Amino acid sequence: MLRKALLGSLVACSAIISASAQTTYLQLGQEDYQLLDRLETRSGRLSDDIFTTVKPISRKGAVNFLLEKKAAADSIGLTNIDRYNIDHMVSVSGEWAPDENGAIDSRKPWFKTFYKKQPDFVHVHTKDFFLVANPVISGEVISEHYSTGGASTTETRYASSRGVELRGWVMKKIGFYTYFTDNQEQPVSFVKDWADAHQAVPGADYYQTPSAKTYDYLLARGYIDFAAIKDHVNVTFGYDKHFIGDGMRSLFLSDFSAGATFLRLNTRIWKLNYQNLYLELTPQYSRGADQQLPHKYATIHHLSINATKWLNIGLFESVIFDRTDRYAFDYMIPVIFYRAVERSNGSPDNENLGLNVKVIAAKHLQFYGQFFLDELKTKELFGNNGWWGNKFGVQLGGKYYDAFTVKNLDLQGEVNIVRPFTYSHSDTIANYTHYNQPLAHPLGSGFAEITGTARYQPAKNLYLSAKGMYYMKGTDTGGVNNGNSIFVGYNSRASEYGVSLINGIKANCLLLNFNASYELRENLFIDLGASHRKVSYENNALPGSSSTYFYGGLRLNIARRDYDFY
Repeated sequence: MLRKALLGSLVACSAIISASAQTTYLQLGQEDYQLLDRLETRSGRLSDDIFTTVKPISRKGAVNFLLEKKAAADSIGLTNIDRYNIDHMVSVSGEWAPDENGAIDSRKPWFKTFYKKQPDFVHVHTKDFFLVANPVISGEVISEHYSTGGASTTETRYASSRGVELRGWVMKKIGFYTYFTDNQEQPVSFVKDWADAHQAVPGADYYQTPSAKTYDYLLARGYIDFAAIKDHVNVTFGYDKHFIGDGMRSLFLSDFSAGATFLRLNTRIWKLNYQNLYLELTPQYSRGADQQLPHKYATIHHLSINATKWLNIGLFESVIFDRTDRYAFDYMIPVIFYRAVERSNGSPDNENLGLNVKVIAAKHLQFYGQFFLDELKTKELFGNNGWWGNKFGVQLGGKYYDAFTVKNLDLQGEVNIVRPFTYSHSDTIANYTHYNQPLAHPLGSGFAEITGTARYQPAKNLYLSAKGMYYMKGTDTGGVNNGNSIFVGYNSRASEYGVSLINGIKANCLLLNFNASYELRENLFIDLGASHRKVSYENNALPGSSSTYFYGGLRLNIARRDYDFY
């Protein structure tokens, strides 16, 4: 039903397409986002052309932003590596350069046909048609030492992907993008445990298990994009992921779960960016024989305002429908307060609100935060009695660019706190999930987390990073619902009052990672790294575990697969 409505909207809007105003978008997970965020802070001024809180970001807007910062490089104080990164990123999205030909010519094309442009395997550019086609390939080998309950083992694992990525435009009116990979993965032990427990591979939808340790799945993303009003309103229809926030995590909407069918209306006027996002999701289910899965629907609004040159404020609103295979068209109204619709319909839908803030200071510092509100009663909150229904989450974070005067050393730290029962609902349809995975923070609810990362680029092609994460989280045991799983309906809660942040047996988890990536040629990386993860439980109520693993891999035109989410 939603797909028919969305297609109808596309047909209606197509009548007012404006020339030269479509775009394509940067793939989530790429290093490009770090560069855009860094340059915005180093310039000392928020951009009115790209709003980095809402992702994915337009390639067209990103190139215009980069060329503007390059022209002001001396006044901003950019390093030589910054200038190199700008040229590199503009080359990869060269169709949006002023001459539509920003990609660097190759000295020795393959057979005078392939890699005529350095980043692009196939590059076709005519007056009415543009196409870039690139292979997507990755391979990684992992050696893990894992121990739990007094037993330990060492195993070798692997992950591989093969596919293709296409992007381009037709008649300078419609932009298009598609990405397809076939993937086989033997993840590290704790990720496998999570996947088996949730019946989901993080970031993927349908999967098969050809062996007890292997997951086989396809990843497909794609969309078309056009401008309803040139340079102001873009309409995008497709299947992909989204991210709203400035942190490593998002309490609103993250790219952790599988992709979803979507219709996106993005409006940028003056110092405002307003996004309407309509999603077709899959409610949680139990795997079994092949079956047609039901759908549930969600609508999201996010308004981002550059209140001053250094302060951005965002307002967030979402609703997850408490019904399958039916869309409430009231929620398609692009400017409305969802709570009013919900009450007028007498609906039990899951409606949420949020506020986010970003501040840049001294051309080196960025501070950000989010407040996610599921439900709250001030009387109960200030009563200090631990009422279960005070459901909310808070994020606070900061970034330090060129830290301690070391060029291209960037630090980031972040705290996330989410109360028990947040994101859950009275049933398992309207909870904040998609394809058996959380739509926002991977830990779900009932936790306090601190995480940080250091990124250093000492040379043009060398990227170093160190990450650390520590969290405390409550655990549900013995069939008792303490509010720590967003997949369990809150009507089965164990108590009305006395619900603390860490409710139930406390789990402590520490995760550390070091990674080195070297770019051998355009978008071809070799990765080497090591990680350590340890989990323990309060009073040894449950068996603890530890995992230490080393990995090495090669990837082309694909972001590195991280296992630092849990």
